Amino acid sequence: MDVQKNAYLSIEQLTDRYLAGTRRAEARKPVNEVSFRDILEQKSAQETKGSLKFSKHALGRLNDRNIELDEGQLERLSEGTRKADQKGIRESLVIVDQLAFIVNVPSRTVVTAMDSTETTENIFTNINGAVII
Repeated sequence: MDVQKNAYLSIEQLTDRYLAGTRRAEARKPVNEVSFRDILEQKSAQETKGSLKFSKHALGRLNDRNIELDEGQLERLSEGTRKADQKGIRESLVIVDQLAFIVNVPSRTVVTAMDSTETTENIFTNINGAVII
C-alpha cells in the first residue's frame, strides 16, 4: 500500500482504518449467542407451566377456614386459571368442588379463597369472569 505524504488519506487507508475495527468487533461476538425470540419463548413456557402463587391474604383465609387442597384440586385450580387466561379474563372466580377462589390471572396469584359455607350470599365482586371446574 502506498502511503501519501499529503494530509489526505487514500481509500485503501480509510478502509483499513475504519473497517478493521468492525472486523475485530465481529470477531468478539459470542459464539453461543441467544436470540430475543429464544428468551421470550422460554419465559412464556415457564409462565404457562408455572405454578399458582397464593397471596398472604389467601393463605390466611385457607388457614382460618381450615381448607386444605389436595394435588388434584391444585391442578384443577391451575387449569381453571389457564382457561381464564386464554379467554382474556384478568380477575376470575374459579370454582373447584365446593371451594371458590378469586384469582388474579395475569400474575397467576390466588387472592382469596372460601368454601361453600362462606358463600351464603353467593355474591362475588371485582371479577370479570368465572370458571367452574
